[in-house]
Amino acid sequence: MKTYELHTADSRGAANHGWLNSYHTFSFANYHNPSRIHFGALRVLNDDTVSGGMGFGQHPHDNMEIISIPLEGDLEHQDSMGNKAVIRHGDIQVMSAGTGIYHSEYNHSKDSTVKFLQIWVFPNKKNVTPRYDQITLNVADRHNQLQQILSPNSEDAGVWIHQDAWFHMGKFDQDIATNYTINKAGNGVYAFVLSGSFELDGQTLSTRDGLGIRGAEAFELKALSADAEILLMEVPMQF
Repeated sequence: MKTYELHTADSRGAANHGWLNSYHTFSFANYHNPSRIHFGALRVLNDDTVSGGMGFGQHPHDNMEIISIPLEGDLEHQDSMGNKAVIRHGDIQVMSAGTGIYHSEYNHSKDSTVKFLQIWVFPNKKNVTPRYDQITLNVADRHNQLQQILSPNSEDAGVWIHQDAWFHMGKFDQDIATNYTINKAGNGVYAFVLSGSFELDGQTLSTRDGLGIRGAEAFELKALSADAEILLMEVPMQF
């Protein structure tokens, strides 16, 4: 049976620290909502804006797959594995925290803000060797179609993680429609609208709205506005 879980943009948890303005789709830090802990293996979906020159100092993670997607500006990363990098719009960064890592994230610019999504997914293997990867995708390849940005397979398009998950992004002209087919039986999809508005399987979504779909084998999405951009996160419901 197909079911839907709608989270409107204004229902998210919010934290404004001055240098950081963050919206939490699921319970995180001081935001706790017992009905919104996770969607299947999707544990965290944070929508962050960081002021120029500011950021998160070194802090630990373990046994989590962490994905960062810059939406605007440049994000500087350093970690205990020796990686130092700048990730930009069009880049996808992933860390398998595994047995434990430390990392920091700062706005690479002193003058302009950086906006990015940080996403945590529960892994299907615990205590793996920590791993870092970063790739640059051609954003033109998501015009009026869904571009795969993440999967469980290292040989596939996008980054890979230790979970049977598939992420896609698409940017659509008004009235363009496409279909999405579930990759693994039993998985659900959490859709997050980055800009514009969509009709997704009969549900209307606006900017920063999220919709979880369970029990579907496929569904249609249609852009209701120009330059409508969406992120689809397919994850196991049981893990």
